[in-house]
Amino acid sequence: MLNTITNVLTATSSELSSLLSNVTATTSTASVGDMLFALILGVVMGFLISLVYIFTHKKSGYTQSYVMTLLMLPPIVAIVLVMINSMASALSLAGVFTLCRYRTVPGDPKDITYVFFAMATGVICGINGGGHVWFVFVFFAVIAAVLILIEVLRYGICKTSSMTLKVTIPEKLNYIGLFDDILAENTTSWHLKRVKTTNFGSLFELIYSIQLKNDVDQKKFMDEIRKRNGNLTVILSLYCYEDQVYEK
Repeated sequence: MLNTITNVLTATSSELSSLLSNVTATTSTASVGDMLFALILGVVMGFLISLVYIFTHKKSGYTQSYVMTLLMLPPIVAIVLVMINSMASALSLAGVFTLCRYRTVPGDPKDITYVFFAMATGVICGINGGGHVWFVFVFFAVIAAVLILIEVLRYGICKTSSMTLKVTIPEKLNYIGLFDDILAENTTSWHLKRVKTTNFGSLFELIYSIQLKNDVDQKKFMDEIRKRNGNLTVILSLYCYEDQVYEK
């Protein structure tokens, strides 16, 4: 039994030694020229990606910090891949991904697309020290064209806007069905999410989740509500920027 265990351990050690020898044999040291080429190419591609992001977010707005992130991701990923060998590239790339925190505070979920766009570009720049330079520009041209076309053609834009409506009414008003006709005219659907008292019970605050039609005049819509609630506070805001209301 002891001899069997010894033989197994010896065989395992031999296999590990052979695997390490193969990895060492396949390891290639990147030249300074390869590193500089991949780094400069990554910076150029990061700059182009940031320009695409700025163009597609002119209306919705953007932050300088996010633009800088898109600019710096490709060269960082590229230089990491150039400095490691091909056997360890998958593990090293996974480590790079774990350093990124994909969050929106608040933000747009489609911004994550640009993060992966930048990282994939950096990967291509870093393969063989930027040896696939032609494919880098082809990849960028195709993805950038798709992103720009989606923005220009407004592909996938919903005909309604998910919004939150907060209406304050006097205590004496019965809020049941009070704004139903106005909501039916200006929205495709609505739902009363919460009712609470304010100002020591002298006022009610109604919170609606609504699908507002895009062609609706929002000022006129709010003015019609103000005529019903005694010109008290009316708040209309994007749902993603409002406090969440949890249903039981």
